Amino acid sequence: MSGPLSGIRIIEFSQIIAAPFAGSMLSDMGAEVIKIEPPTGDPWRYALEIIPGVPGYGRSFFALNRGKKGITLDLKNPKTQIVIRKLVEDSDVMIINSRPDVPKKLKLDYESIKSYNSKIIYCSNTAFGRSGPDSHRPGYDLIAQAISGLMSSENKTINGVPQPIQSSAVADFTTGLGMAWSICAALFHREKTGLGQKIETTLLGSALSLQNGKFFESNTFDNEIRAEFKENLNDMKEKGSSYMDIQEEYQKMNYKTAHNHYYRTYQVKNGIIAVGCLSEPLRKKMADTLGITDIRFDEGYDQYSDEALKSNEKLVKIFEAHMNKKTVSDWLNIFDKAGVPSGEVKFVEELTDNPQVIENDLVKELEHPVLGNIKMVGPLVKMSETPLSIHLPAPELGEHSNEVLKKLGFDDDLISEVT
Repeated sequence: MSGPLSGIRIIEFSQIIAAPFAGSMLSDMGAEVIKIEPPTGDPWRYALEIIPGVPGYGRSFFALNRGKKGITLDLKNPKTQIVIRKLVEDSDVMIINSRPDVPKKLKLDYESIKSYNSKIIYCSNTAFGRSGPDSHRPGYDLIAQAISGLMSSENKTINGVPQPIQSSAVADFTTGLGMAWSICAALFHREKTGLGQKIETTLLGSALSLQNGKFFESNTFDNEIRAEFKENLNDMKEKGSSYMDIQEEYQKMNYKTAHNHYYRTYQVKNGIIAVGCLSEPLRKKMADTLGITDIRFDEGYDQYSDEALKSNEKLVKIFEAHMNKKTVSDWLNIFDKAGVPSGEVKFVEELTDNPQVIENDLVKELEHPVLGNIKMVGPLVKMSETPLSIHLPAPELGEHSNEVLKKLGFDDDLISEVT
């Protein structure tokens, strides 16, 4: 059996995270993905070195570009257009991430590419979109988190300055998922109609989609309070108010209870436990398991009342003291029997040999001539009839240039000139 995209060829003009992640997922599905880099390489090759002092072996690069063939092309060389045309004619999908003005300058825009292959699926990602006052700006995950409200929503500050979600480039990775998802849909549409198409994704759209509940607005119930907040916010910015003061103003707009004892992390005897009770029956199970009386289960309870806020405040130390009496394994066993969702807080570095991860086929191993045996996250989905697989490590810079370009009919002289 082969992957669901076996026989599909994708050319990928990409760098950093979003588009490379999309390409790697499509490769897992069996597509032949040809990553095109400048002669100097994707900048991500040189970040987070696996081998200290040896450039070109970036940890994230090798994770995000598995399963691909790699070629280099000097896109500023006019002769490269001959190669691009042949690649496009021979491919099903093209992926590119850049500022909106770059593709046209390099003759990699949709209209140029479509003239070579009218059935091509062309997926283009930008930071903020192709129109509007910010469209000309370059942008990365950090900037997308900032302008989308994602950063301020986290309410994490250092010295009063808001901080990004740093554990993962959430806008980038969400965009990669969106790119891969839409490419598969476009391929299905082409199968039915014979038509190619252009796909546009943005980091801004991805960051907003992660906040769809907060973005949602009801004309009936939200307009007045949001309008007041915006007016006050503008006044505070003009006065140069601190971010902490602005956050305080923001909190007035959001109903909140003082604490949520049922959806948080707790220090226990030998580690940290997370509990996640998102329904009233689950919350009741946790309270009963700990032997704690909580007025939220009384008839007529109002979570926004002063009584509720005061009660929650008192319960903080009670919950924390109870949780600190037992070990991680004790609580996991107790909560399992009670039906309370829980889990130990771990570091990702612990998980390459974790039984739960291994049993679900989420660790894949490959041999690399320089790095030796390497482990990486397995495909994020399973398919019974068309299983996914990782068949190649990330390519060395220009590793497959000769192989790919000679198959297209180019001679050594041209290959050496354009790569």
